[in-house]
Amino acid sequence: MTSWGKGRSEGSAATGAVGSNRRPSGEPRRRKGAAGGKAGAARAEEAGRRLIRLCEAKEQELFAALGSSPAGLTVETAADRIDTHGPNVLAGEQRYSFLKDIGHRLRNPLVIQLLVICLLSFLLADVRSGSVVAGMIFLSVVLSYIQESRSGRAIEKLRRLVQTSVLVLRGGREEEVGIATIVPGDVVILSAGDIIPADLRILQAKDFFVSQSVLTGESMPVEKSPRAALGSKEVFELPNACFQGSNVVSGSARGIAINTGLSTYLGVLSKTLSSAGGETSFDRGVRSFVWLMVRFMLVMVTTVFLIVGLTKHNWFEALLFGLSVAVGLTPEMLPMIITVCLSKGAIVMSRKKVIVKQLQAIQNFGAMNVICSDKTGTLTQDRVVLERHVDVVNRESEDVLRYAYMNSYYQTGLRNLLDNAILSNEDLDVERTCRKVDEIPFDFQRKRMSVIIEYEDAHILICKGAVEDVYGVCDRYQIDEEIYPLTEVIKGDLAEDYRELSADGYRVLAIAYREYPLAKEQFAADDETSLILLGYIALFDPPKDSALKAIEALRASGVKVKILTGDNELVTLKVCKDVGLAVSRVLLGKQIVAMSDPELKEAVEETEVFARLTPSQKERIVTVLRRRGNVVGFMGDGINDAPAMRAADVGISVDTATDIAKESAGIILLEKSLMVLEDGIIEGRKVFANITKYIRMGASSNFGNMFSVLGGSLFLPFLPMAPIQVLLNNFLYDLSQLGIPTDRVDEEILTRPRRWDIKHLRRFMIYIGPLSSIFDYCTFFLMLFFFKCNQFVSAAASPAAKHYLESLFHTGWFVESILTQTLIVHIIRTSRIPFIQSGPGRALAFSSLLVAAAGIFLPYSAIGPAFGLVPLPLTYWFWIAAFLLAYSALTHTVKLWFFKRFGS
Repeated sequence: MTSWGKGRSEGSAATGAVGSNRRPSGEPRRRKGAAGGKAGAARAEEAGRRLIRLCEAKEQELFAALGSSPAGLTVETAADRIDTHGPNVLAGEQRYSFLKDIGHRLRNPLVIQLLVICLLSFLLADVRSGSVVAGMIFLSVVLSYIQESRSGRAIEKLRRLVQTSVLVLRGGREEEVGIATIVPGDVVILSAGDIIPADLRILQAKDFFVSQSVLTGESMPVEKSPRAALGSKEVFELPNACFQGSNVVSGSARGIAINTGLSTYLGVLSKTLSSAGGETSFDRGVRSFVWLMVRFMLVMVTTVFLIVGLTKHNWFEALLFGLSVAVGLTPEMLPMIITVCLSKGAIVMSRKKVIVKQLQAIQNFGAMNVICSDKTGTLTQDRVVLERHVDVVNRESEDVLRYAYMNSYYQTGLRNLLDNAILSNEDLDVERTCRKVDEIPFDFQRKRMSVIIEYEDAHILICKGAVEDVYGVCDRYQIDEEIYPLTEVIKGDLAEDYRELSADGYRVLAIAYREYPLAKEQFAADDETSLILLGYIALFDPPKDSALKAIEALRASGVKVKILTGDNELVTLKVCKDVGLAVSRVLLGKQIVAMSDPELKEAVEETEVFARLTPSQKERIVTVLRRRGNVVGFMGDGINDAPAMRAADVGISVDTATDIAKESAGIILLEKSLMVLEDGIIEGRKVFANITKYIRMGASSNFGNMFSVLGGSLFLPFLPMAPIQVLLNNFLYDLSQLGIPTDRVDEEILTRPRRWDIKHLRRFMIYIGPLSSIFDYCTFFLMLFFFKCNQFVSAAASPAAKHYLESLFHTGWFVESILTQTLIVHIIRTSRIPFIQSGPGRALAFSSLLVAAAGIFLPYSAIGPAFGLVPLPLTYWFWIAAFLLAYSALTHTVKLWFFKRFGS
């Protein structure tokens, strides 16, 4: 536990002015160094002392210190405080200013490498090379900033569509506002399913339980009340304090915001640990690829430097050439390509009703091969209809409906679809003006909830819940006005009616009651005992017409569908049968409890339906599936789904879900449908495919260039290419890749999950890369022996002739290298016949043509001599055309063989 909040400061509570929560504008995500750490610790201590102080203060002093009242802040005051304290967001959500953003990009290892090379070039008076490298840095940093900023603004608009909101009092009136607008002094109204939006002091509470597992690791909910505990040394000892990031499990409360944003406990943690979160397999793969290229570059540069220095006896020239080779081997566009691919993918997915909250979730979305979901709203229409209300002998009973109605009407917890279906009977003759005495909230252990109302001369406890769990607390049952003992034999007989209803697809709840004397005012779960079973209500959620088509589409895409539900197995099997989901095995929660992890690990793969689950069991199933090597998505919308969503590779929710479910998700669906999910998965795979295209191209191109540069440096009497030409070549190649994020993707690439495979990439690099070297060497010999560049070594050659011959050779390889690299992009981007069976996207086609045209034009242009380029003979183009055709045919043939043997 951090030292946040230890100790107490002296003095009255009124000294805790709201000004202490002010956040400097544009605060960076992370502070490094001892000074920053000490300053952060000091702010954390002060925020903690302030929370303890105000949680122990009298209410009058509390409101005075926060400049608030029981009616909350006025709208004007709240607006002023947003300007003063900043938005209620965490460090990971802070935005950089322009200069800090550029500075952050310049700290990228690939860019640092280019900066060093640029500086050395200028120091060595090689202004042309330094200028080209500076242009590449501009392309990598500024262009990426522009692209990402544009995409970022679009993503932000999408995120606002699913923004988490909270109910507050503004000027005495309830108002729903975004969590980011909460300020110190706001009075917040909370109920089950809500996220705690700030560090609060509780003012009123009723059976109020919160989960603080995100902060403390404690899995059990903690009860909070307005009661102050004087003398607390730790903030988590305060019974009247709630912390941002925790969530409401049950009950209701009102609280006043004390600390917001970076001054909350979670805010302090986010400043200390504000990395992007857990590294995905794709992140690890990209990082390993980058460092592979960096290590590869260091070995190559050292080797080339030594070879050129020893063979050409010009160490200064060797250094310049080595630096240019280093630039050529650096995949400096990779960060931009990845981010722009993800951002553009998120925008496209939004058009298909899929909102991406966390860009990195797209990476796993395309790789997902198992989707776990509840049946409600995915297989069914999420439109519950109350079909029957019967007594224990299956006769229609108005009393059962009346008691069920009063239970739902008087509860203060989160109302679900079942409650709404019950309450739709507005014309029911029922007492709606009874005094509510107490409430025993629902929890996932008891699977029932009770309200206690005062009616005539008694307090009536009305219980509603899962049939087996209500059976467990009943010892009598009622038929008409007669009450009979509920023996085990009779329980078994009554259960048959319940099973028949469940087998017909009905969701069945039991209704029971008990009368208590008026003297009893306080109730707890222990009072749910010796109840009288009154009957059942049967509700029906019709299956979706589109569910069968969606399941078949997911299966065709290589995604298995598994149903994880708290409902009983009979209802679930009926729904699965109706929508065509084949079920070979069902596992129940009680069976899972008895299983060890190895046993469950074997069972999860062959099981399609998991029923009667608790939230922790859902989480355990997801965890075990991931341990088996699956990429798992979990789709949920309730409080009970949050743990499993956090445990999954991809948490998926809907815009109508509870706050805690939406906050736990990386993907939000605007429509709760497996078909929408399928569309999102396909878009995720397109994004993944385009990113891997760039990586494949860069890896194979660099690997091939290694052989060409090493060989040329060894046997040529001069450098294979001038340093400035290497840099210009790389600059033009980078420009040709800018269209990759919008490139088309072949359908067969989308038919199965795609995962990062570094071994596959290495194989591709080894088999495809050297092919370019074959034609590089062909070009070397063409220039040496056909165009007589080998006369460079002739003693009769004048210095001017030698200079021309060297420049002609350089120009010949420069043009061939540009054209082959640009062409090979189109060969590698598809497993089909390029251009004929699979054409590129418009942007990629345009950037490729533009760069190829520039490569052809430069030797004949006025600026060609500045780069050491000279006009090429007409016959050169016939040779190069033949080389390009042969290179395309050979690479395509090897590519087909590779994909057939190792997969695509």
